[in-house]
Amino acid sequence: MSSYPAWFDADDDRTARAAWSRLTEPCDLVATRWVESCGAARTLGHLLSGGGPARGEPGSEHLARWTSRLSCLDPTRDLRTLQNTGGRLLVPGDPQWPSDLELLGERRPLCLWVNGAGDLGRAAEKGVCLVGARASTGYGERVARNLVVGCVERGYSIVSGAAYGIDGTAHRAALAVDGLTVGVLACGVDRVYPRGHEHLFSRIRESGCLVSEIPPGSAPTRWRFIRRNRLIAALGRVTVVVEAAWRSGTMITAREAAELGRPVGAVPGPVTSAASAGCHRLLRDGATCITDAAEVAEMLAPIGADLSDSPPAPAAEHDGLPCEDLRVLDAVPLRKPVALTALCRSAGLADKVVVASLGRLALRGLVHRDSAGWQRCGRDSARGAQH
Repeated sequence: MSSYPAWFDADDDRTARAAWSRLTEPCDLVATRWVESCGAARTLGHLLSGGGPARGEPGSEHLARWTSRLSCLDPTRDLRTLQNTGGRLLVPGDPQWPSDLELLGERRPLCLWVNGAGDLGRAAEKGVCLVGARASTGYGERVARNLVVGCVERGYSIVSGAAYGIDGTAHRAALAVDGLTVGVLACGVDRVYPRGHEHLFSRIRESGCLVSEIPPGSAPTRWRFIRRNRLIAALGRVTVVVEAAWRSGTMITAREAAELGRPVGAVPGPVTSAASAGCHRLLRDGATCITDAAEVAEMLAPIGADLSDSPPAPAAEHDGLPCEDLRVLDAVPLRKPVALTALCRSAGLADKVVVASLGRLALRGLVHRDSAGWQRCGRDSARGAQH
């Protein structure tokens, strides 16, 4: 190639990153290393000039797979397409660029194509990744809705893959309660896949955002679905799996989250349900058991944080009792009063210790005395003693 195309600008890193996203497939580590070490515009200029990286430099053995797409390369056309649909391109350093994508290291995207009114950076700061099976059950969808509503009420955003099943249920539930939701796609953000989600995509764009690392017009492929799962995991501070088959894309997302050091939770299901086999596998491998949104919040909270919105465990009658009082309480019968001497013998304690213990237990409404001796209080009598 003797001259650069009209759209090329050696000082325009943003457009160069858009071009690289067209030339490469997600997780092209060689291209990422070359771009990050030498700059997106400089490396693109080398490629356009026909030189490319010198022999022995990173990327020198991979020229063929990039140059095969040069003939149709026009990032300004892609950017116009994005702009015409109300979208924007994000690159590292932009205000809305999610900082946690750096956790992906060399697998981080070169840029993100975004469509929608939501702030992606803000969404990722308090993102809950909620994913699950496409072939979901009524049980799974009901649990997903409840989890999403509880998370949105606590100020969290919902990240998912915009697929049929649990993903779609999660997005719809977030929208129903005016929550912020992010759909991560394996195709261009100007496309609708699956086709049945055209209305859902339109609603997500109104308040949330659709995100992809591949340019407009790109079709979904199996490889792109697999690789987009790392983005879903990175955009959520925790990952919750509602339903998943033993081998599935959902399990890949859970594995990606664990490798990033993110907490992973799983919702248990019927042991006979193939849709929950993946969840049970995750639970066996150490995932947190999730039954409500409060437990999701526990995973999100820093160690030692106040979890005041979590319901306290019901108090037991023996909570806070010293050892001697527990022994005396065990010795006091429920159905028939017993004399002090019998209690001392049964508890194996001196009479002075037992008398003091009985006084404390009576104040708590756990025992009472009548003319025949000491007896444990039933629930009704305990309430009466406390009043």
